[in-house]
Amino acid sequence: MRSRDGIRPLFVRLFALMLAALITHLLPQTSFAEGPAEIVCIQCHSGMPEKYSQPVKLWRGSIHAENGIACNSCHGGDPKDAANAMKPERGFLGAPKEPAIPAFCGRCHIGVMNDYLASAHGRALGKGGPTCVTCHGNHQVLKATLELINEKSCSRCHSFDRARMIRDAMQQTDGMITTAETRIIAFKKVGSDTEKLEKELFALRNRFHSLFHNVNVEMVNKESARIQADLKKIQSVLATWDDTGRKRKIAGAAALSLMLLVALLAHLLRKTFDET
Repeated sequence: MRSRDGIRPLFVRLFALMLAALITHLLPQTSFAEGPAEIVCIQCHSGMPEKYSQPVKLWRGSIHAENGIACNSCHGGDPKDAANAMKPERGFLGAPKEPAIPAFCGRCHIGVMNDYLASAHGRALGKGGPTCVTCHGNHQVLKATLELINEKSCSRCHSFDRARMIRDAMQQTDGMITTAETRIIAFKKVGSDTEKLEKELFALRNRFHSLFHNVNVEMVNKESARIQADLKKIQSVLATWDDTGRKRKIAGAAALSLMLLVALLAHLLRKTFDET
């Protein structure tokens, strides 16, 4: 028979196992509980006929949804009160008329709006020229990339020849920016002070994005060349960091090899003395 002192630890272990099983059973219900309800705009429109639910479906695949920009961020209104969500006194704006689209989007994208308005596209606003949604979409808003400059989109209004030259001029710069960003992130992960380079690259990316609405091929070529020259300076710094890193690895490997050699010699000496 077990003594009372032996039964008590067994009881404690059994109780602990039962408690752990209970917690494990409850965790899936508590850990994976649904998050807060979606805003009333999405709740309401999702259940409507396709004409009214389609904007929600398109929005879910947009860069806006990816960054947490919902209906009320653009259209205003009260996203928590279904009865009053679309009242003007709650700030509801609705959809803008075509000539007002750049100003509507420009509330957030001020620099881009100014670039657009200064371009040939912007000067044709209200005269059949394209607006923001012509290229970027209205609800399924697309991220600004060179892929937007394509024959299918551009040839809706004119020949793709000039647009192709502009895209080709920007292609190399785009690749250099992406490569620099990837390398800076890698250095940051290992503890390097990348703040200065991050700020420089951020400024260069903004300069580069300002070319997206410029249709002057010569100007795009010149500015792309200037941006590439500044990107090469960042590349030079990164190359120096690479070289420093390689030298540190070599020095570390040499030091480790020396330590192992010293340890081996010490072992051999000790073994020799033990045998004599």
